Amino acid sequence: MGSEVAATTRRETEAPATYIGLKTRARTLKLNNGSVSASSQQQGSTEIKKKKKESHKPTVDKKYSQWKTLVPILYDSLSNHSLVWPCLSCRWGPQFEQASSKNQQRLYLTEQTDGNVPNTLVVANCEAVKKQLNREACSPLVKKYKTIIHPGEVNRIRELPQNSKIVATHTDSPDVLIWDTETQPDRHAVVGAPHSRPDLILTGHQDNAEFALAMFPTEPFVLSGGKDKLVILWSIEDQITAAGTDSKSHGSSIKQSGEDSSKTGGRSVGPRGVYHGHEDTVEDVAFCPSSAQEFCSVGDDSCLILWDARTGTCPAMKVEKAHDADLHCVDWNPHDNNLILTGSADNTVRLFDRRNLTSNGVGSPIYKFEGHKASVLSVQWSPDKLSVFGSSAEDGLLNIWDYDRVGKKSARAPKSPAGLFFQHAGHRDNVVDFHWNVLEPWTIASVSGNCESNGGGGSCRYGG
Repeated sequence: MGSEVAATTRRETEAPATYIGLKTRARTLKLNNGSVSASSQQQGSTEIKKKKKESHKPTVDKKYSQWKTLVPILYDSLSNHSLVWPCLSCRWGPQFEQASSKNQQRLYLTEQTDGNVPNTLVVANCEAVKKQLNREACSPLVKKYKTIIHPGEVNRIRELPQNSKIVATHTDSPDVLIWDTETQPDRHAVVGAPHSRPDLILTGHQDNAEFALAMFPTEPFVLSGGKDKLVILWSIEDQITAAGTDSKSHGSSIKQSGEDSSKTGGRSVGPRGVYHGHEDTVEDVAFCPSSAQEFCSVGDDSCLILWDARTGTCPAMKVEKAHDADLHCVDWNPHDNNLILTGSADNTVRLFDRRNLTSNGVGSPIYKFEGHKASVLSVQWSPDKLSVFGSSAEDGLLNIWDYDRVGKKSARAPKSPAGLFFQHAGHRDNVVDFHWNVLEPWTIASVSGNCESNGGGGSCRYGG
């Protein structure tokens, strides 16, 4: 990844006086007989999270201090953007300006507030610097372009790859919301402000769907999972106009015909397929890059399930015990359709080959990557190299791995976990989401909250 100098932006306003903790994938506390006490569940969950945070903090602070001293030699460029509120998700959007030294590109961020002011989906403008920065070049590289007032917390953002100005969001409701970020009006997030109106509402879940969300690379298909244990597939092809293939179009790419179907406004679209197979909350979903009819999902039942919409709504393959705990994330390799990554509360990332997934129903991974000290929250393959992927976790780290390096000893870091070749320690709390930039090779955006002692709020880093 080269070398870097940090470029820091100031907060637009002061951080909130009370720290707003990031939403975590908190689990129920089971009693010896398998039942759950409501009061003990809440108390136990709070105590466990507090102890985990206290145990991780010295390690996170130490790594962060070490990382700051190494910034100039680790990166080609790095932007450090402080956020007033914690951020739960980030995604790269379309590029809108090209220049010899730097490109201008959209970046989607979220703001998880305390409820006194609205939650928002933020569209920001970013400068992707092509040449190595120097200290005199440090300047704000992230600037808010537009604010969309979101009806509830924005737990997950996913962009439509064919037209990345269109995004889907998950909130604390059963619906998936679709937004045309270019045609949505800019709003002021003040007390009492009404919600922005989504362009489409995807219906079908029977309970809240918070995290599991994916969009197919080449066609307008949307995939979701939720607390109802369901995986749901939609096609929004009929709702996308011809303008949807032209990212420079100023008109909306989403048809606005039809009547509003809910209080939040927007036209509703029903599911193309509803898939049953999980026994607990579905935490993440991913499409097979070569087929919108094939996809996979993971959940709190420790299962990895492969689906084929052409053969029905039952699992095509079910791995009963893919990890030793809840699964939080999954990603399908864009270069090799046989390789699937999973991340879990057991602190590991596992690599599966779908030609050999199980041994008597139990997960049989190609390799188990052990480098995190807390729950893995996100995994994603690199768009630039088949064997490279990233993983982020509650330990405050974003790790970059290369499967091809497993088994090869490193003279510079002989004690590092197998396959680990880069570690980004620029966050002070859970790294809840990150995204490789397909337009700028080896560039990643990542987001987290800030630890309470650091004033709360959130942080966004991007660089390479």
